[in-house]
Amino acid sequence: MIELVATTGSTNADLAARLAARLAVPEGQWLIADRQSAGKGRQGRVWSDGAGNFMGSTVVHRQAADPMPATLALVAGLAVHAAASPLVPAPLRAMLKWPNDILIGPAKLCGILLEAVGAAVIVGIGVNLAQAPQVPGRETIALSAFGPAPDRDLFAAALAGHFDRELERWRSFGLEPLLRRWLAAAHPIGTPLAVGEPGDEPLHGTFAGLAADGALQLRLADGTTRTIHAGEVRLATL
Repeated sequence: MIELVATTGSTNADLAARLAARLAVPEGQWLIADRQSAGKGRQGRVWSDGAGNFMGSTVVHRQAADPMPATLALVAGLAVHAAASPLVPAPLRAMLKWPNDILIGPAKLCGILLEAVGAAVIVGIGVNLAQAPQVPGRETIALSAFGPAPDRDLFAAALAGHFDRELERWRSFGLEPLLRRWLAAAHPIGTPLAVGEPGDEPLHGTFAGLAADGALQLRLADGTTRTIHAGEVRLATL
């Protein structure tokens, strides 16, 4: 089910308020806005609300046998990758960067923010369909760079379907097949990366795959491997 609103502060905040009020927010329901005035990303960054872009949120209600909730970031990334990939012309391709960024070349196509509310996880997704925000120090891109901007509502329906399928696989088969498919959609092993929050000295290394729990494996210059459970990851040049 897809619920459309013309404008709101934040679709994540709206769903959080419904959950806090004990209103029913079933899995598979999406709240999608034409415009947002208070969208946000990691570290509280403002998220651009460009007209024609996809901005929406959904809820996952955690079950006892589910994999770790942090791995829903990988689920969301795979769903967006599946929805966006057919819209990227060869020889270019959409690539995943840990845990859930979608890149086309070095440029970022989307933002995904997970927020826990009690036993639920709100998954907020923004995808640059029509226009890419200007972000200092970052390259961004919109799918309109390759032709007419994709229809937002058609994209929303495709994304909702992919998310439902990825969520079902996550619950039914666990992390191992999910990680294999994530790696197949990601930038290559050996890609130079820098890990660290803005303002911190980054840790440099190369992509060495994923740990069994979905954490990033970073190969350092001395040949050791560091397991990264959190942090901002960027493509880098060693």
